[in-house]
Amino acid sequence: MNVEEEIGKLQEEIKRLGQIQEDGSYKVTFGVLFNDDRCANIFEALVGTLRAAKKRKILTYDGELLLQGVHDNEIITMKPSATVPAATDVAEKS
Repeated sequence: MNVEEEIGKLQEEIKRLGQIQEDGSYKVTFGVLFNDDRCANIFEALVGTLRAAKKRKILTYDGELLLQGVHDNEIITMKPSATVPAATDVAEKS
């Protein structure tokens, strides 16, 4: 899986695990993502995928590197313009 594919999957997982905000963004804590079994099976390097998404301005969070335990309560925000359509939305448009 290349970086763009991993970022797309990360966006799907943030939508699944996070809370939608009034502005259309999604918020989830690092601990929720890191400790989720499905995410653990998808991402070999979750922190690296998060950093790549942050570099592309898809996500925001404080700091450069997130570490399990230390940053479990760090809030990750996926910007509203970065949200991916749900699988059902895509199927309905086809």
